[in-house]
Amino acid sequence: MCLIALAWRPGHAQPLLVAANRDEFYARPSQALAEWPQSPGLFAGRDLQAGGTWLGVGRGGRFAALTNIRDLSLPQGERSRGELPAAFLTSALSTEDFLEQLRVERQHYSGFNLLLGDGQQLCHFNSRSGHTTLLSPGVHGLSNADLNTSWPKLQRLTQALNDALPDAQPAHLLQLLADPTPAADADLPDTGIGLASERLLSSIFIASPAYGTRASTALIVNADGSWQMVERSFAEHGAVMGEVALRG
Repeated sequence: MCLIALAWRPGHAQPLLVAANRDEFYARPSQALAEWPQSPGLFAGRDLQAGGTWLGVGRGGRFAALTNIRDLSLPQGERSRGELPAAFLTSALSTEDFLEQLRVERQHYSGFNLLLGDGQQLCHFNSRSGHTTLLSPGVHGLSNADLNTSWPKLQRLTQALNDALPDAQPAHLLQLLADPTPAADADLPDTGIGLASERLLSSIFIASPAYGTRASTALIVNADGSWQMVERSFAEHGAVMGEVALRG
C-alpha cells in the first residue's frame, strides 16, 4: 500500500473514511478482498507471495493499513511487513499494547508506516522513528515517508477527500484514487530512486508495463462498527481486472 487518505471523525455517524491505493509489481501474486478462511472476521486482500496484507478490517471495528517507507538507507528486514496488519486484526491486544510490542520488534522489518484503529482511536506508527501518533480529528494522508508529508500526490488526494466531505460514497472515493495526473518535476521529492522513477510514482494512480496501482480501496466505517468496503483491482497499464464490494 503506497497511498492512503483518510477522514477521522469521532462522534460522526461515519467516523472513518479511507481511500487507498496499493502500488506493486504486477507480477507479484495477490488475492482480491475477501474474508480469510483461516481467520474468520478478517476481511482484506492478500499478498500471496509473503502471505500478508496491506489493508483490512477485523472484529470490533478494528482497522489496519500499511505503507512502506521509501528510504534506501534503511536496513532490509527478514520478516514481511504485510504480516503486521493481519496480526493486529486477529489480535486481542489493545492498540497501545500492540504498538508497544511492535516498537521493540520493529527492527525485524524493512521500513514501514502502520495505521491502526479500534473504533475509538486511530494511531500511526513510523518504524524509522519508533514514534506513535494519536491522530486528531480531520483529514490525514500517508504515503512512503511519514504521516502528512507534503508530497504532491498526497496533498492532491487529501485535498480531494476533504472537498468530497461530508457525504463521500465508495464510488466517489474510487474516482479520487483514479487520478493519473503527474507532479511537476520541480515538486518531486528526492528519495534516491532517480528522476524517471520519481515521475512515475508521482501520480495518485500509477500505470506502467511492470509496476503500478494494483488495487484501489474505499472503506467507510460506521459508528456502530459496521462497514462497507469496495476494492477495484488492476493489471498492467492500469487495466481493470475486477471489483469486490463487501459489508460487515
